[in-house]
Amino acid sequence: MRKKIAKLIDVKSIVTIVLTLVFATLALTGGITGQDFLTVFSVVIAFYFGTQTQKLKEQTEKGGLDDD
Repeated sequence: MRKKIAKLIDVKSIVTIVLTLVFATLALTGGITGQDFLTVFSVVIAFYFGTQTQKLKEQTEKGGLDDD
């Protein structure tokens, strides 16, 4: 469990969270349109979860999956 929490607090996760907050703030204050926000947010989230899924798949194939 501790390892999973530690993995959440890596640079990629922090960047994803910060980008989400920045774009949400810009969308709420009128700095960008809702469509612009949706486009950027979708790309960031898809990239993040895509890379996480790929890592999990590679670990599973190698037999190195750790469920701690």
